[in-house]
Amino acid sequence: MERKKFIRIIGCGALGITLAPAVFAKGAYNKCNEALCKFTWEKLCGTIGNSYRTNAFKYVHPKKDLPNVFIYGDSISIAYSSAVRDILEGKATVIRLFKNGGSSNDFISNMDTMHKTMFQPGLAEGWDFKWDVIHFNVGLHDLKYLKGKNLDKKNGKQVSSISVYKDNLEKICSYLKINFPKARLIFATTTPVPKGEKGRFEGDSVKYNKAAMEVLGNHPDIIINDLYGYTKPNFEAWVQGPGNVHYNELGFNQQGEKVAQVIRECL
Repeated sequence: MERKKFIRIIGCGALGITLAPAVFAKGAYNKCNEALCKFTWEKLCGTIGNSYRTNAFKYVHPKKDLPNVFIYGDSISIAYSSAVRDILEGKATVIRLFKNGGSSNDFISNMDTMHKTMFQPGLAEGWDFKWDVIHFNVGLHDLKYLKGKNLDKKNGKQVSSISVYKDNLEKICSYLKINFPKARLIFATTTPVPKGEKGRFEGDSVKYNKAAMEVLGNHPDIIINDLYGYTKPNFEAWVQGPGNVHYNELGFNQQGEKVAQVIRECL
């Protein structure tokens, strides 16, 4: 037996004991890769030994016969990712970012962290595939105002000015095209900010979406998913409560259907 193969089997056996003996109960050699990836993913997400806050972070192992879809976004996308995954089950493997994506300042570092952690050669027995579709959004965390770590639009400082946001988005588009040249790219517009939101001003989503369209005008190959326009007419029925940027179950399921539809058209 080759030395590398022997070490791999021994390593997987040890990992199986660490995780759960049942993982390797069948002694299936081809399950080693999946178990290692699952363990690494849960460590990256910080979900080892904890209940999942949402199925969006549940580990999904890529399948060779299905296209691979990646979702990047903030808590809005965390909520609708599970719906997208359910709708596209059997048609695509849907994986979302391992955390809340935050502002445009964090995009590239978050992507680099995930790829260095999950993909070969960073993880020797890790993922070895190319993204077919990348659906991404930044904006809701850029336009917010913080004082320390707390939302405060009266005394706080805005995370990213419109000019900084535009510069970051241009860098993000270039980064995606250079690193994932064969992936279909979809940008989702930022969902509405309601009156009375404690860290954001009503109407700022419109301003930042306009800025985003100015940047994306330089990238006509990037598809636009107007999630703002889709959500706005239904905001009162979908919102969790007054002054809240988040949505109820009906809202995120409907948003998930919209996102899945746009992704499906790209597959």
